[in-house]
Amino acid sequence: MKYGFGVDLGGTTVKIAFFDQTGTMLDKWEIPTVTANNGSQILPDIAASVLNYLEDKKISREQIIGIGIGVPGPVDDAGVVNRCGNLGWGVFNVHTALGELTGFPIKAGNDANVAALGEAWKGGAVGCDNMVLATFGTGVGGGIVVNGKPVNGVHGAAGEIGHVVVERDEKEPCTCGKYGCVEMYCSATGVVRLAKRRMAQDQRHSVLREIDNLTCKDVFDAGNRGDALALEVLEQVYTYMGQFLAAVCCVTDPEVVVLGGGVSKAGQPLLEGAKRYFDKYIFHASASIRFALATLGNDAGAYGAFKLILDAQ
Repeated sequence: MKYGFGVDLGGTTVKIAFFDQTGTMLDKWEIPTVTANNGSQILPDIAASVLNYLEDKKISREQIIGIGIGVPGPVDDAGVVNRCGNLGWGVFNVHTALGELTGFPIKAGNDANVAALGEAWKGGAVGCDNMVLATFGTGVGGGIVVNGKPVNGVHGAAGEIGHVVVERDEKEPCTCGKYGCVEMYCSATGVVRLAKRRMAQDQRHSVLREIDNLTCKDVFDAGNRGDALALEVLEQVYTYMGQFLAAVCCVTDPEVVVLGGGVSKAGQPLLEGAKRYFDKYIFHASASIRFALATLGNDAGAYGAFKLILDAQ
């Protein structure tokens, strides 16, 4: 039996999983992401953790296919990372650097694209070679899989769907520096932003006014209880969400759109709300595209990373 590792590199922790060649996750663990000194210790820490695991489990190097890794930044097909701000990384080749530290073949990809590959392989889009993953969390991210392969683009920046502009008249800048990105309205922080704006403009009673430190979950909970103001905010969220996903799918024409991230925990109301506006805006030939919820949670990146190295054989 052959084995390999899938690594999901985040700004706080590194998730490492051990797989057999069929894609069965046999073990997983985390190590801290040490970003001091421009992240110079990150890859050596990953290498040490992987090699120590093999030694502890008495698994020979000859049984290892390699290591796949998802990185929070643009990565091209050759493994060159073009700056990862939250890690302190500049421009260098991850394949070469991690390969020299471990002696194993390496395959790297952008973390969101890798997570999309994981959901396509073993998650909410299992069996689909063409899919879009949209993650609604602190920000809005995503990944695109076409013919079973993640789409990276020339600059490793394909799938940055959170920065599709949906509101031309926005006055407040997005974290990316542009104005009116969908991330400003459909992320967890975006939902709260819309709720606060609505409360400032509309003096009607709402349970949202009674909540200190308002959260995205509070808005969905209030909507589920029939709070009129919250329902109007959510309708606005669904409008933006459906509109931008329709735009993405006019380009990619996937079989399924998978919704993930913390906001997706709202479940069926989110699916139905977004799909209602998606159906309004989608090109007629793509009208059969279905929506599904992500199922792999925090493991999506590890599954996708291992699939990268598996496919590279």
